Amino acid sequence: MTTTDAVVIGSGPNGLVAANLLVDAGWSVVVLEEQDRPGGAVWSDDTVAPGHVHDTFSSFYPLAAGSPTIRGLELEQHGLEWVQAPSVVGHSFPGGRWGVLHRDRHDTAVSLDADCSGDGEAWLKLCETWDRVGDDLIRCLLTPFPPVRGGAGLARRVLRPGGFELVREMLMPARTLVEKLFGGEAARLLVAGNAAHADIGLESPGSAAMGLLLVLLGQSVGFPVPRGGAASFSGAMVRRLEQKGGELSLGEPAVGVRVEGGRAVSVRTAGREITARRAVLADVSAPALYGGLVGWDDLPARLRHRMQRFEWDPSTVKVDWALDAPVPWEGAPESMPGTVHVADSLDQLSLTGAKVAAGLVPERPFLLVGQMGVADPTRVPAGGESLWAYTHVPQRVRGDAATDGDGLPRVRGTWDDADLEAMAERVEARIESRAPGFRNRITARRVLGPRQLEALDSNLAGGAINGGTAGLHQQLVFRPVAGSGRAETPVRNLYLASASAHPGGGVHGACGSNAARAALWHNRFRTSWRRT
Repeated sequence: MTTTDAVVIGSGPNGLVAANLLVDAGWSVVVLEEQDRPGGAVWSDDTVAPGHVHDTFSSFYPLAAGSPTIRGLELEQHGLEWVQAPSVVGHSFPGGRWGVLHRDRHDTAVSLDADCSGDGEAWLKLCETWDRVGDDLIRCLLTPFPPVRGGAGLARRVLRPGGFELVREMLMPARTLVEKLFGGEAARLLVAGNAAHADIGLESPGSAAMGLLLVLLGQSVGFPVPRGGAASFSGAMVRRLEQKGGELSLGEPAVGVRVEGGRAVSVRTAGREITARRAVLADVSAPALYGGLVGWDDLPARLRHRMQRFEWDPSTVKVDWALDAPVPWEGAPESMPGTVHVADSLDQLSLTGAKVAAGLVPERPFLLVGQMGVADPTRVPAGGESLWAYTHVPQRVRGDAATDGDGLPRVRGTWDDADLEAMAERVEARIESRAPGFRNRITARRVLGPRQLEALDSNLAGGAINGGTAGLHQQLVFRPVAGSGRAETPVRNLYLASASAHPGGGVHGACGSNAARAALWHNRFRTSWRRT
């Protein structure tokens, strides 16, 4: 039997962050990973076509660049190098119009003002407010609830001009906010498009938070990518862990957590049992932990009842292409963004989200597009492009929004080959409408639907990429269930370290950091109590 101070289940970004923080504190750590490679949803591969590197899951990392936890690991000393596209993010409209978030805020303001007079000034005022409160706001969002230290700093700063207003704006519905702040579609869709990364409807309170967070981080730190592919990010965390004495075991899934006297004491795999002297940290989804790795007999009945109300975020369909030339965008901006959003209007963006929430597969989906060769030329052959696009679809499909007049193959929600082909057709048609001749440049393609994504990373249950809905009813003290909000679980020495815990999805490492710090604090407290 193996014995260690802590067992971390899962080597996604949260698990690797937690393991690194524990080895920094002098603990011995074993990380168990069911796949034959580390990283969870932070990985890359060249299986679409030789020489074309695609990020298999997540891709652009403003939250990582803005995260005090990730910065504190100093991964640059372990081989990580961040690179940026010429501009941050763009929104492609019909007819070749663009809204572009440039690297420099004044360039952004000039372009927004050209679309609608006054929007540039409004943008600069928003950036100035972020300068005053942004760091403390990030600290509040990424630390355990309640955010005592970050909250104190934020409380001091919100008293300054614009502080309370920014906090109020983040709590607004995204649609209300953008229509209040801006007169033009370019500015409105830059914010609303980023808000649509989450699964909160644009008309729902709190949906503005994601949009503002991403565009303001984009304006301050950009949308960086790891040179060479997302695997470079995970690889740097693994190298740091192993250089400090941590152990990573690949291809060894955990099958259960042994609980004795209300305390987690070991983790079982198919071939061994690992005793955890101090803690078990689970970078797995809440449903995989509660009633899965830990049986209901070892958990309170009220938790079982509350977990019946746990809600996943929508499913995802992602298409990767190898191209023999850049995307022929109509009206392409001189400073090309690495990330491109495709939606015709604010109304269409709202309607698309509403269809997904209603269980309908959109006939003209909202697309998030990544141009990896634009952001990092080392990932593509000379003159080529590694392109991807993903879109949200319902977890449970009740119908297809396409009508007979659309002339589209129907999607049934079984996500078999026919469904994936039908969705890929819709996605390609959307890009072709903005970039005539796009299809002629495709040399290879891969389609990853809900089943494929979950097979590659079991935390992406049904293709959900955020560990559960980002709706207000499952955030803060309601994440993953009412009465939570922290990494601690009802089992002593067991901590939830995945995106199912507060603060939720995104590659920021906060869920892993919060779990590691909770384990360290409880261990110190118990040790001090025993000595006393």
